[in-house]
Amino acid sequence: MHSDSASLYKAPRTNVSQNQGKFRIHLNFPGRNLRDHEDHGYGPLATVVESFMDPDTLISMHQHRNEEIISWVPEGVMRHDDGEGNKLVTDPEHLMVMGSGSGFWHEERTLTDDPPLRMLQIFVRPHSLDLPATIQHEPIPDPVANEWRHLFGPDTSDAPLTVRNTVDFYDVRLDAESSVDLPSKAGRDVYFYIFNGEVTADSTHFDTTESGLLVDDDTVTVTAETDAVLVAFLVDPDAPVTRQGTVGR
Repeated sequence: MHSDSASLYKAPRTNVSQNQGKFRIHLNFPGRNLRDHEDHGYGPLATVVESFMDPDTLISMHQHRNEEIISWVPEGVMRHDDGEGNKLVTDPEHLMVMGSGSGFWHEERTLTDDPPLRMLQIFVRPHSLDLPATIQHEPIPDPVANEWRHLFGPDTSDAPLTVRNTVDFYDVRLDAESSVDLPSKAGRDVYFYIFNGEVTADSTHFDTTESGLLVDDDTVTVTAETDAVLVAFLVDPDAPVTRQGTVGR
């Protein structure tokens, strides 16, 4: 759906989902915000996956290649084991970036006494094929209400974690009736997703799990109608990309 603005494009909750019982996902495709866009992704941002895992769930060892996989966990914990011997716990205080490159094996699980997990797994297309496999797992700054928190970006950014393409990622927790401008940078477009709550952006209403794509360097203010949690991506739509990722492509 096209908003009243010439450059803000809204998409409803995705209808692309998979239900594996204790593990459920909803796949958001940023390119689908634009009508007749030939690519399901938008430049280097391939896919944003809303994932649910019940307690006592195992996603057994599997391989990814040629994609950067970011695990953002605002609710619950996600336990990661991999073929390199890492046993990592990602939760609201930590972020994980897995650069699968030439190949990376991992498994994910929750334990019986873990809370239900709702998270985003973000798939970024790297700039080159078969890069060295890497993993980053870092503490992140405490959130400050009504302020964007910069969590990953290219290696030239000041974010605590990096990805191998021109995408910057932010989150914000907005109090009801508070406002904040979407992040902006010359030459970048903004894809944003409402994780919780309801907001208005440029006179357009967005509910939980809806998304917007802002193009052409506009500045837009987001106002929370309820307490809300949003994420936003500053994307260079013309960045060189590879499209051979295991999931995002």
